[in-house]
Amino acid sequence: MIIIVKVKLKSKISKLEKIEDLFAGENHYKARVKSLPVDGKANEELIKLISDYFDLRKDLIKIVRGQTSTVKTIELLDYL
Repeated sequence: MIIIVKVKLKSKISKLEKIEDLFAGENHYKARVKSLPVDGKANEELIKLISDYFDLRKDLIKIVRGQTSTVKTIELLDYL
């Protein structure tokens, strides 16, 4: 499964939520992470959030596009 995540950095809380917007696709999410985008810390925190949200192991989550962007395409391997 592929999801699109819009990431907000330097947030007070870490949270992942589905976007319930009419114009957003069904697989669009927004994430808030506490980490700064230094040495991949924000991406690591994002993967942890996605892992907890979808109850998946971290090694089954791959950032396909947007490693250095705030909009990321994420592939969830073996997710039904």
